[in-house]
Amino acid sequence: MATENVTVRKRPGMAAKSVRDMVLSLAAVLAAGIVIYFFIPHSGGDGVHAVPYQDSVLSARRAAPYPLLAPQGLPSGWNATAVSYDGPKDAVWTLGFIDPDKQYVALKQSSGAADAFIRDATIDGVKQAATTQVNGVAWTQYQGSRYQALVLKGAKGTTVVFGTEGFAKLGEFAATLTDH
Repeated sequence: MATENVTVRKRPGMAAKSVRDMVLSLAAVLAAGIVIYFFIPHSGGDGVHAVPYQDSVLSARRAAPYPLLAPQGLPSGWNATAVSYDGPKDAVWTLGFIDPDKQYVALKQSSGAADAFIRDATIDGVKQAATTQVNGVAWTQYQGSRYQALVLKGAKGTTVVFGTEGFAKLGEFAATLTDH
């Protein structure tokens, strides 16, 4: 049996060249990241994107089968963040805000089945024995895992004011609601 001698020759500096290429690639990626960070504008704000809602209120009021509510005379610092009207079945009106304390406060109304709507709007909130007086009307308190809520059942629909604020602040917001 014949034996062959095979000699493998390594190119000089091959390992050094691979390391050098990796370092150059890393430097190029870091340079691109620095350029993007410093030259691409970013807001640096609080992430709240206010949406206009007044036109939506007017449109939804024409279509709603109940007196559609919206706040009037909110102090500065309230930013609407969500607005929608989904009708005609159950006719659900939603208007959400971030208040000056950076807490979420929202209004939901519906002409659908009250119990199912309340369960959905309060995220399975539990009815409390206490009420909150809003402009002389008793609103029922609900305590949920994420939100507190005030609920008012009416002949033509159900109104829920809910959010991360306490019952007193929710009541203050509810006091600003009007149907005109």
